Amino acid sequence: MGSEIFGKERTLELRQRHIGPSCKVFFAKDPLKIIRAQGQYMYDENNKKYLDCINNVAHVGHCHPTVVQAAIKQMELLNTNARFLHDNLVQYAKQLSETLPPQLSVCYFVNSGSEANDLALRLARQYTGHHDIITLEHAYHGHVTSLIDISPYKFHELHAECQKEFVHIAPSPDVYRGKYREDHPDAASAYAGEVNALIQEARKKGHKMAAFIAESMQSCGGQIIPPPGYFQKVAQYMHSVGGIFIADEVQVGFGRVGKYFWAFQLQGKDFVPDIVTMGKPIGNGHPMSCVVTTKEIAEAFGASGLEYFNTFGGNPVSCAIGLAVLSVIEEEDLQGNATRVGNYLMDLLREQQAKHQLIGDVRGVGLFIGVDLVKDRRKRTPAKAEAQHIIYRLKEHNILLSADGPHRNVLKFKPPMCFTKEDAKSAVEKIDEILTDLEQKTSTRVQNGKSYPVDNTVSVTLRGSKRKMAPASIPEVNSRYRSELEGTKTSPSEECPDGDSGHFKRSACRQEPSSCQDKGLGSNLLASLS
Repeated sequence: MGSEIFGKERTLELRQRHIGPSCKVFFAKDPLKIIRAQGQYMYDENNKKYLDCINNVAHVGHCHPTVVQAAIKQMELLNTNARFLHDNLVQYAKQLSETLPPQLSVCYFVNSGSEANDLALRLARQYTGHHDIITLEHAYHGHVTSLIDISPYKFHELHAECQKEFVHIAPSPDVYRGKYREDHPDAASAYAGEVNALIQEARKKGHKMAAFIAESMQSCGGQIIPPPGYFQKVAQYMHSVGGIFIADEVQVGFGRVGKYFWAFQLQGKDFVPDIVTMGKPIGNGHPMSCVVTTKEIAEAFGASGLEYFNTFGGNPVSCAIGLAVLSVIEEEDLQGNATRVGNYLMDLLREQQAKHQLIGDVRGVGLFIGVDLVKDRRKRTPAKAEAQHIIYRLKEHNILLSADGPHRNVLKFKPPMCFTKEDAKSAVEKIDEILTDLEQKTSTRVQNGKSYPVDNTVSVTLRGSKRKMAPASIPEVNSRYRSELEGTKTSPSEECPDGDSGHFKRSACRQEPSSCQDKGLGSNLLASLS
């Protein structure tokens, strides 16, 4: 049983006094105080249980006993730096490398996803002798300066001149909302062609490409799964000009996609990145991460003559924890669970898509799933306020979910890998209730209380499944609901110091912040629907 030193109000008061104001909390009007967790559940100071649908850090489950005991056992013996020989380091590097294609065999252990991506840029620049980086629209790769520079998700919110000359932004390979959509005959080639066009234009100006970096599936970008073949073609373009490919697996690695251990493997067996970065799930909450690359790139990095040393990277305790995580994933068949439960969750959500006009798209692989909410299915207008409304209503039902994407309208599921079918059913039932209630308070239902039918203008096969977009839109809110919403108005400045862009502008999505709107949501939803 967890315990607390201070009451909730005192904890909040001390946080406001001593913690930086840019460090946000979930649900600003009534933040949660979590004092313990187990598996896929978190508990507050009153022992109220919350279903965790978003914590991909506690990968094998909060406080998994195997991981906890591995940490305790090694901590009792030794914890020191990697300049001493220790079997944990080499055993972990060996086992981790065995999950990857054989070309990727050299490890550098660090302490966070940001450190891993920062080191990956150093490796790329040393190996290629080039400096420029191609990144994706809406990308987020970390909070250190070098990564803010290549993260449009962050730097676009600063000022118009914030993009560095050495940074080139390619369109996100989003086949639902992007430039090339699900009806395009070869979206992978089209999006890769955009990368090649950037390369050629930059070369005319004397720029040389060091690397293309991308999350294997974009999380902050809105749960985007690149079309198969896209990474292969991009890698070919990069290699042709002396650049390399960095796959950022910080959010989505370690079996989350189910069928494969790494999300980049969804692209096909013929694709192997030059560098892979890892973080978050690698330590199940313990601060550790890794960069894995080829022998050639590692040797070029070493040839610089500059020693690479990381005080805590690869320490015996971290490696013991990493080994325990790999063991649990295998012994508890968590990849299989991700496939089984993920498919079940997708089926349930698609049933809701057929029932509720707000759901424009359901996409995902394994336990990485996005629900794209729209006001109008034909125009695909993002339903941002509705997404935030759903999140806060779910909290009232003890279910923790969040939204992301450039419009913050995509509900994202990336729960601990021990998530069950019962958990999925419970979460979707509550979403159904909330959407039904929302429909009843608006004019989104037809006669006899039936939902609009999903009659498609587009039906195409994408990655083995049908996506259907119906020509229906959500009308004006009625006067009764308008009155209810008016009664909940709160000024944005009162609820969110950064105004409307509190989450998007100020907080790193890898820290899982929420929108700053809570009880003030009503006025925003009113404005959005009117």
